[in-house]
Amino acid sequence: MVAFTQDGFTRSAGSAADGSDAPQVSVLLPYRDAARTLREAMQSVLADASATIELLAVDDGSRDEGPTIVAELARRDPRVRALASDGRGLVAALEHARRHARAPRLARMDADDVSLLGRFGAQRDALDANPSLGAVGAHVELFADDGDPGEGMARYVDWLNTLRTRHDHARELFVESPLCHPSVMLRASAIEAVGGYLDGDFPEDYELWLRLDAAGFGLAKVPELGLRWRQHAGQTTFRDPRYRLEAFRALKARFLAPRLLGETRSIAIWGAGREGRRTLGELEPQGVRAACFLDIDPKKIGRVARGIPIVDPIGADGRFVIVAVATRGARQIVRDALIRRGRVEGVDFVCVA
Repeated sequence: MVAFTQDGFTRSAGSAADGSDAPQVSVLLPYRDAARTLREAMQSVLADASATIELLAVDDGSRDEGPTIVAELARRDPRVRALASDGRGLVAALEHARRHARAPRLARMDADDVSLLGRFGAQRDALDANPSLGAVGAHVELFADDGDPGEGMARYVDWLNTLRTRHDHARELFVESPLCHPSVMLRASAIEAVGGYLDGDFPEDYELWLRLDAAGFGLAKVPELGLRWRQHAGQTTFRDPRYRLEAFRALKARFLAPRLLGETRSIAIWGAGREGRRTLGELEPQGVRAACFLDIDPKKIGRVARGIPIVDPIGADGRFVIVAVATRGARQIVRDALIRRGRVEGVDFVCVA
């Protein structure tokens, strides 16, 4: 079993079994025109004997040999269930798979990634050990067809893999999406409770993490490496407008605003540069007003931005602070400074990006 603690997961001997033929985990794998990598992805899932699984492969309008590959594997392995969602998009495919899933735990997988042995058992045990968790990810390893996944994605994965506990994920939730979607296992009842996957002008996975958090379900990771995450030209992350930076920013503002509107203290934005001004610009249409910007640049202090004054950080005292700084390493410097002043993250301040 895996026991969840504030500091992470510790493993003890043994692993609970369901005691029936029903699968412990339903793996949701939507695909479209992915014949080149689909077989490898499916075989990596089927090779993991750490949990009893069913693999729901959903054809989202493929025009290549993908459905033939799935049919072939389904004939050889009864754990494979071939489904189709008529090319209505990723969210429709995921919801179609979710409606057909038989297990109380739903694992995600993409058709171009590689799931690693032991992932499903570790994530199952983590969910079972802590009923308050709605989703459990795993560490991921980035790789690319051309050998270069890009510096930006590499930095993101490095950051992603530092997050482990529920506290870690809650702390960083408004910085960036804290879970790699195809590495995640979800509690089926939690996803049902928040309404499943939703379609809209936003990244469907990050929106789900934010909804789970708002409903009181925790996010965490097992410390094991669970997925090799492939990067290649043309994938959805880079070409779908729902994943553009502006969509992420608007989503953060929509979920952060209700917390801020319930705050009785006045609000200060730490960072009067582009990041801070842009953050306030996203929050204002949601009804959020700030009293001031905080900044350490003497050239900015005493000036006005977006109609409010820029003051020395001493002005943070007695206010709720939104930390919105873009320079690499600056967020942690500000976070540490606030903590030294006795401020509690999540209670007295929140970091965004």
